[in-house]
Amino acid sequence: MTAAVRVAVNLTWIAPGRVGGSEEYLVRQLSGLPDDGLIEPTVFCQTAFVEAHPEVADRFPVVTVPLRRDLRATRIVAEHTWLAARTRSADIVHHGGGTAPLVGRRPIVLTVHDLQYLRYPEYFQRIRHSYLDRMMPRSARRAAIVTVPSAYVRRTVVEAFGIDHDNVVVVPHGVPDLEPPSEADVSTVLGRYGLADRPFVVYPAITHPHKRHRVLIDMLAHLDPEIAVVLVGGAGTAENDVRHAIAVSAHRDRVVRTGRVADVDRNALIWSASALVFPSEYEGFGAPLVEAMVLATPIVCSAAEAVAEVAGEAAVVISESTPQAWAAGVHLALGERERLVELGRERRREFTLEIAGRALADAYRLAAGS
Repeated sequence: MTAAVRVAVNLTWIAPGRVGGSEEYLVRQLSGLPDDGLIEPTVFCQTAFVEAHPEVADRFPVVTVPLRRDLRATRIVAEHTWLAARTRSADIVHHGGGTAPLVGRRPIVLTVHDLQYLRYPEYFQRIRHSYLDRMMPRSARRAAIVTVPSAYVRRTVVEAFGIDHDNVVVVPHGVPDLEPPSEADVSTVLGRYGLADRPFVVYPAITHPHKRHRVLIDMLAHLDPEIAVVLVGGAGTAENDVRHAIAVSAHRDRVVRTGRVADVDRNALIWSASALVFPSEYEGFGAPLVEAMVLATPIVCSAAEAVAEVAGEAAVVISESTPQAWAAGVHLALGERERLVELGRERRREFTLEIAGRALADAYRLAAGS
């Protein structure tokens, strides 16, 4: 009988709600792990993570790190001391945040979500960029296996860090079968945001510079006047710029901002939207694309490498960054809704929880065998 692989999963770096897609990515991977007894994860995390993700705590053993505040410097010290001492009995240690401590002898699996800090260094604070520039290459070269969300990130990791292509494994983002929202939920959510009987497109993204919210605000001048843009997500480093762009727009009454929302609100908004628009210029994956596929909503997205990879043929892909091009893309999606929705149903089959979980389990076994 094959012995189970004991995995210590380091999620101590996750303060729920702050890291966006990477948090959801890892939670969904763990949720998709096969329940065959061959992988035995123990999750190390902050108390707030347990509260935010009871589905993980209900399934796997959890050890909470005694951090009173989410400070990066304190957390890094805890990884090198507290975490290192408590993961000695594991067969492998999985570090999910792109970097790993410099101590510890167990084989490690390292998840690299993207290399945005290399592509767009201007979007990072100097101290943060310096830390990533120093630690990510070391961590990747030390890892037995590096997991990444897309073939695009796999290629960039191999090129940037000079590591063996066979040691970098794609573990796609798995999206569950989201239930269509009820009529009551849709009515409540649309009423809450003043969207009842109003056509709109939706963009779920934190306001970071690379997300390019501005193009959607400017796009309104070229769209049918009854169509609104709904911006879902928290405040990022470009929040002030987005606020200013809305304030000076002649079409500011057609921009609806919801902030961060509960899953039921997000699903109802995507389900009810005329299209999901996704102008981000850089992603490691782009989970909202698959969520739109699951919820039968057509997609208009950028030609950013990972975004186009995930979308495949199931989206209107816009290679230009002009508001006119995006307005034309929305009009095209509205006219081809049925075709795009059907292509999306087919495409989403490549991004299930089961596929993601099996890929992660395979990565664990590869690392253990190293």
